[in-house]
Amino acid sequence: MSGSVSMCGTVFFVPGAFIVSSLSHSSLLSRRQWLATSVAVPGLLALTACASKAGVSAQTAPASSLVVGGLFAGSRSDKGFMEAGWRGLEKAREELGVQTRFLDGMAPRKELLLPALNQLAEQGAQLVIAHGGQNNQAAVEAAARNPKTQFVVTQGAVQAANLSSYDVLQEESAYLAGVLAALTTKTGVVGHMSGIRVPPGLKGRAAYAAGVRDTDPKVKLLTNFSGDQDDNALSYRIAKAQMAAGADVIFTMLNSGRNGVTQACREAGTRQIGNVIDWTAVDSQVFVASAWADVGIGAFLAVKDMQQRGAPGPGIHKIGLSDPAAVRLTMGKDVAASVRERVAKTSAAIVAGSLKVPENYAGPEFTA
Repeated sequence: MSGSVSMCGTVFFVPGAFIVSSLSHSSLLSRRQWLATSVAVPGLLALTACASKAGVSAQTAPASSLVVGGLFAGSRSDKGFMEAGWRGLEKAREELGVQTRFLDGMAPRKELLLPALNQLAEQGAQLVIAHGGQNNQAAVEAAARNPKTQFVVTQGAVQAANLSSYDVLQEESAYLAGVLAALTTKTGVVGHMSGIRVPPGLKGRAAYAAGVRDTDPKVKLLTNFSGDQDDNALSYRIAKAQMAAGADVIFTMLNSGRNGVTQACREAGTRQIGNVIDWTAVDSQVFVASAWADVGIGAFLAVKDMQQRGAPGPGIHKIGLSDPAAVRLTMGKDVAASVRERVAKTSAAIVAGSLKVPENYAGPEFTA
């Protein structure tokens, strides 16, 4: 990670930011350890200088009294959802000059998320950002326990006096992905793969299914929630099973587990539709399109609102296709002009409000 210095593989320091990284639920720092780390600035700067000689660079953010904590239930380097959220927090540190602390690497289970959120609040973060809807329940309890701390769930659906959500509407670009899948399949069968059943993922699946159905009702959809966002062996097996059932286009809403699907697609010549970032720029051979949804924007806007108004805006903030920097469908160079035109017209209808994207799916599930 550029601008960070590793000490024993668990604690990182960036001038202007106190960061705790790669901690499992069994290795969360104690309050004494955290404070010892955060106040021992001279020693840490000496380490930074030594490490810089070995090629590790560090960047200093402008001084700020606002301390922001971030929780990432997964890998910050998954080239997908978690990494996008992390980049949003980093952007806030670099552009807004706030101090940041974070915890990551734990499984997305409430019994692990809740103590992590409490720890960030108890150890000095004035704003705690929990990245992902899997934090909804834990954030409600943490906000109630720490009434003087502001909490935000990105891609969340919860609110309270000191709790708000910033929801980048990835379901809108997922609907467009369904339109493209229905128009580009040659077998008449398309797939969808996700991991855990959280509201953003469920709404994304519902939108994709509706986009397929509304575009061509004859196209068959195979949809699966495996229960794990990061297991590549599992995602590879499910992708192979969907291909065996006829799918020649698969929409993935996964984190690190996307790699297993990509491998399976490459072996079979099956096209994939990604999400969160522009996967067509990463691997144009496999990815025909990507349901861009910059979920890191939610983290950045939450910090900006906190800095400007003293608290994030109340309620649930929604950011959709009307802001193409946040949400859109990116398409590979080989996508036909007629498909692009259909996607553009559909996007305009969603923005205008004449097309409502469904949030619920009641069809069959694919098992492998």
